[in-house]
Order: sequence, then structure tokens, then C-alpha cells
Amino acid sequence: MTTGATRRFVIRDVTDPWAFRALEDVQVAAWGYNDREVTPGTLFRVSAVMGGIVLAAYPDGGPEAQVPVGLAYGFPAMDARRQWHHSHLLAIRPQWRGTGMAVALKQAQRERALAQGLTRMTWTFDPLVARNARLNLGKLGARAAQYLPDWYALEDNRATAFPADRFLVEWDLSSPGASHPAPEARGVRVLEDTDGQPLFVDKAATASQVLAEVPLQAETLERTTRLAWRLALRECLTTYMERGYSVTDLARDGNRAFYVLTRAQQF
Repeated sequence: MTTGATRRFVIRDVTDPWAFRALEDVQVAAWGYNDREVTPGTLFRVSAVMGGIVLAAYPDGGPEAQVPVGLAYGFPAMDARRQWHHSHLLAIRPQWRGTGMAVALKQAQRERALAQGLTRMTWTFDPLVARNARLNLGKLGARAAQYLPDWYALEDNRATAFPADRFLVEWDLSSPGASHPAPEARGVRVLEDTDGQPLFVDKAATASQVLAEVPLQAETLERTTRLAWRLALRECLTTYMERGYSVTDLARDGNRAFYVLTRAQQF
């Protein structure tokens, strides 16, 4: 049992076919997915048997104790050098956000992956969503090691679709970073909000730590402004990551947020 900020929940491995099917509704509630976008229960079922990890969070007691309110899903991944766990989905019903469920699900996923002998986990998240950056970088201690432009095709028209860029996050399961408060925004500011628009002000900084601003609530911005932030962050972050920087945290300065980019040799 886990106690959230206001509500209690339990996390369980999912094994029943109908319980897998119920996880489809969690995705719809969390993101408003249509049928085409939902990961189906049948895939969860097969993955769980073939080495994947499928976890669900349920209210602790009460009439809805069997109705899932959160899920984490991932599967084994490999390249020519190593194997690891890739976490594909983390979804929470809106009314359960802020309860600590996201961290609890990721930690439970970590425990299962370690039990499989895996010591590395990866996943992706949208660089424009600052609250997810706070979770992944600040609360879990992961780091964003790669920027992936146009990772998904989420709209039909390639020419007019909003670019679905993502960070690829790496999490060392054997030595995860400790959760910590958002640090102060200290460093050279290379991307900043200027009169409501992003400005890439320094493309050649050499400091050990630089800062790139990200809107706190990008989803509330008009599409043109949101697109300007997407493209500015893409240019800034790829410029510095190609020069050996990694995105290691999300800093705060009042009501402003900044990605912290640290040169590799500083780890």
C-alpha cells in the first residue's frame, strides 16, 4: 500500500486478461486518446507473459478498488552491446495526479526490472512538458541523454502536424539519483523567454552548466507560440547535446523553469 498526498493506492502486477483490457480506459482518461492511439489490452497481455512489465495502481479499498487509476508498462530492449528495460507508458487518471503515484509506479517498475537482471531503464517524454521534466529529472534522478525530433507521427498530415519531439531518458537502476527540490536557476542562460517568445541568445557558451528555459504550462499557449518554443528548444538542446552536454535537472526561478545542461565531464 502507498499513501499519496490525499489518497491511498496499491500497485499490483497485472495478470488477468480483463484487467489488461481495463488499462485501455486509463489511457483515455489520462490523455484523451482515441481508439487508434490506445495501446490495447491484448498487447499488455502478451508482453506480460513474454518478459514485459505491466503494473497498475488501484484505490486502496472502497467500491472502486478493482478499477485501475494508473499504469506503467515497459518491455525488454537490446542493442549489440547490452540489454535494458524500456518504459513505454506511464498514465494516471487526472484526479489521482499529485498523489505520488507516478514516482511509486516508476519505483515498482525499477524493482521488477532489477529482478530481471537489468540495471538500465529508458523512456521518452515531451521536452515541452515541464511537470514531466520535474518528475523524471528531479524526483527520479534520471537524465535526458538524447533529443529525438519528430519521434512520433501523431497527426495525419505531415506538413501541418505539430512536431512530436521527445527526450530519451536514461535511468541507472543500480544507482538512481535521489529525489530533491528543484534547484535554483544558476548558470549561463542560453535560451530565454523574451516578451512571451523564446530567444536562443547564446549558441556558443562553454560554461560547465547552461540553462534553457521551458514554459511551465506550454499546453495553455497558442499553437503558434507553442510551435515557436518547440523549435527553439529543439535547436538549443540539440546544439548543446551534440557538444557533449546532458540535460540533468529542471531548475526554477520564481514562476520560470529552466533545463539544466551539464557538460559530460562534470558528472
